[in-house]
Parts: sequence; structure tokens; C-alpha cells
Amino acid sequence: MLPMASALILLPLYIHNLSTAAYGALAVYMVFTLLVQIVVTFSFDTSIYIHYHELKDDKHKLKVFVSSAFIFMILLSLATALILSITGGLLFAVAFPNMNISLYPYGLASVGSGVFQALFRVHSSLLQSREKPETFLWSNIVSFSIVAIFIIIGFEMYPNSLAGPIFGRLLGSIIPAAWALSRIFREFGVHWDFEWLKTSIGFNTYNFIYQLQQWVINQFDRVLMIFFITLSDVGVYDFALKCLIPVELLMNSLHSSFYPKVVSAVMAQTNKGSTPGINRYYHGLIAVVMLLVCGSVLVLPWAIELFVKKADYHEAVRYIPYLGIMYLFRSARLFFTVPYGILKYTKPLPVIYLIVSLLKITIMLVLVGIMNIYGVILASAISAIVELLLVRFNLQNVFEFQFNVFKIIVIPAILLTLIVILEPTLGLLYPDVAHLLYMLSCVGLLWWAYKDEIALINPFNSKEAKTGNS
Repeated sequence: MLPMASALILLPLYIHNLSTAAYGALAVYMVFTLLVQIVVTFSFDTSIYIHYHELKDDKHKLKVFVSSAFIFMILLSLATALILSITGGLLFAVAFPNMNISLYPYGLASVGSGVFQALFRVHSSLLQSREKPETFLWSNIVSFSIVAIFIIIGFEMYPNSLAGPIFGRLLGSIIPAAWALSRIFREFGVHWDFEWLKTSIGFNTYNFIYQLQQWVINQFDRVLMIFFITLSDVGVYDFALKCLIPVELLMNSLHSSFYPKVVSAVMAQTNKGSTPGINRYYHGLIAVVMLLVCGSVLVLPWAIELFVKKADYHEAVRYIPYLGIMYLFRSARLFFTVPYGILKYTKPLPVIYLIVSLLKITIMLVLVGIMNIYGVILASAISAIVELLLVRFNLQNVFEFQFNVFKIIVIPAILLTLIVILEPTLGLLYPDVAHLLYMLSCVGLLWWAYKDEIALINPFNSKEAKTGNS
């Protein structure tokens, strides 16, 4: 979770040193960095786990595969850097005219950061595959610390400038990448077998397309927004998203904690489907996410006004309730998409996410010019609903869903509707009252849905308490 958490950890540093417009430009460059990372990684961060376990008993083949994979990524990095060096200046000038977004120098530095982060990421995946948790943990902590130190130094040398975070990240990512490559080639040697590697590349292609589609769905909105609204608005939008990262961290952490049990439960079945035991995990997850969203909507406006000194960033407060709604969709998405990974049923995913990506882009093109940031959020919500319907529909012949509709769908939908109705009315006049009402309503809904379960864990309802023997 550290890569995601780092965006939150470094956030105070960014907003202290950068205006909302500069922060918006930084968000665009970071999106570009992530795209380069996806291209250079080419899904080896995912596939290396599978291939390692296939080849770990044949040391020679394993060495050839690992070494060839990293050489392939280095060659892909050089090709990407060369192509962008030649054509990138013109592409940026055409795509971002008069927007203070250019390839030189910040765009090219972002390319470098993406390349080095990709190499380090695949090495980290290999550490996970080899079950080396201590090296994995400390290498990532040290890597983040080095990047953070260079960014701090960059802001000291170039205050209120993008040079600090962009070149700081570039210089900070070189050291971990160099360390990772030295370990790889020292242990596995230098080998090249493209014929054997083609098998892996064929496997990676589908995951690569899927990762690109996820980038479009989750990141491309920052790029598209700058054609319709100011960089300052982009900065406000990205800042609001970053404020909600704790919700995503906790949601993903909780899911990771029980995911192995879900995998075991599904794989033990002859006819694959959801069970009451599996459903309980997701009932709890969705309930926790609802509480986290309402808590964030209640607390974040106070925290932003108290700790953020630049008034322009306070504009993010108005968008947080609507962005919080998106996590209600995401928690349900985890429930409906989990069979795809467990059953390795990935064939429909490229088509599903092509539809979702195109839908979101189309709706944004129509709405952003009219509704500003609200148009982006509405486009995200509509595409999220369509995504849930498509992933659910495409599993009907391979996985049987039997679940409590009230707990999985109805309760989050009631909370969503309450926020959508009250936020533009009561939320504008008396925001604290509205946000407190969301929390109270959430607690009330959850109590009503889980009153039987709550009674079971109430110590005053224990047999000992009833008999007076406690």
C-alpha cells in the first residue's frame, strides 16, 4: 500500500509549496509517469509470479526468464524514451497548447521516473514471488524515503516550482532502480532468449491492455479536464481525491486480509458461487466503507480549513461528499469482480473495460464543459454503474451469485441517494448539519440491517449475563 500512501504522505509538502494551478500541472505529469510505468512494466509485475512458480525447480530456465524479462524492459524503456524524445515535443505542443504542459524538461523527467519506477516495481514483485518479505518491506520503505528526501531537497532548492517534486522524484527513483538491476543481473546473470520470452509476452498482452484501460478509467480524467477547465481546477480535483486515499487504503487492506479465505472457499467448491460465509466478508467490508465515507465527509472539511493555509485548496471541500460516493461503488465492485481473478476468467475484461473507458470519456466530453468538476464525477459514477452491471452479467454462466440484496446494494444506494439529494440543498446552507445527518443515517441503516448480528456480539446478551453468572 506504500505507493498509494506516499501520495497522501507527500501531500502536505505539495500543497504547502505549490499553487493549485501548479499542483494541477503536477497531477498531469504524474498521470503521464504512471502511463510510462505501465508501458515499460508490460505486466511483468503480474506475470512474474506465475512464471517464477512454474520455473523455480529449473534454475537455468528461471535465470534465463528473469534476465530476459528485465533486458526486454530495459530495451522497451530505451525505445520509449527515444520515440518520445523525437516526437514527444510536437505531441505535447499539439495536445497541450498554451497550458504550461511541455515535454521539456518536466515531461521527459516524468518519463525517466516512470521507467525507473517500473524496473523497481517488477523487482518488488519478484521478491514477493520468492517469499522474501523483509527485503520487500525494507527496500520499498528505503525507496520511498529516498524519493521523499530528494523531493524535500528539490523544494528547498526550487521553492514554489515543479522542478522540486519532478526532478526530486526522478533522482530519487534512480537509486532504487539501479540497486534492483544490480541484484537481478548479479544473481541471475545476463541471458537473452526471446523465443522463450514470447510465450510470456503473449500472456502479458491481455493484462497490459487491461492495465491501460484501468489507467484511462482512473487517471485519464486529469488529462482530459485541462481541455475544458483550468489547471487550478484540476489541482483542486486531484487534491480532493488525495484526501480520500485513507478510505481506499483501508478498503484495500481489509479486502487483502480476507481475500485468501475467499479464494480457498471458492476453490473448494464444485459449482462455483457465493456462499453465506463469503458474503459476510463483503457485508462487513461494505458497512465499513460506508462508515469511512461518512466519517471522511464529516471530518475532512474541518481538517482542510484548519490545516490548509492556501484558500484555493478549500474549494475541494464541496466535491468530497460526491467523490466519497465513488467508494460505495468500489466496495461493491470488489464483490462482483473477485471471481474473475480466482477463476482466471479474464477473457471478457478487455471488452468490458473498453466499453467503460469509452463511456466515461464520452460522458466527460459532453459534461465537463457544462458542469465543470461535477461533470467528471457524474461521468465516473455512470461508468461505475455500467461497470458493475457488465461484470455481474458476464459471470452468470461461470459463477452463481446468491447474496443479500439489501446489504450489498440497497443500503449503499439509500446512503448515496441521501447525499445526492441533501448535498446541493442542505449541504450548501448548513454543511455540518448535513454531514452529521449522513453519519447518523448510515449508523441507523447499518443497525437496522445488522441488528441480529449486533445482538450476537453484545456482551449484555450473553448467556452468562442473562443468568447472572457473568
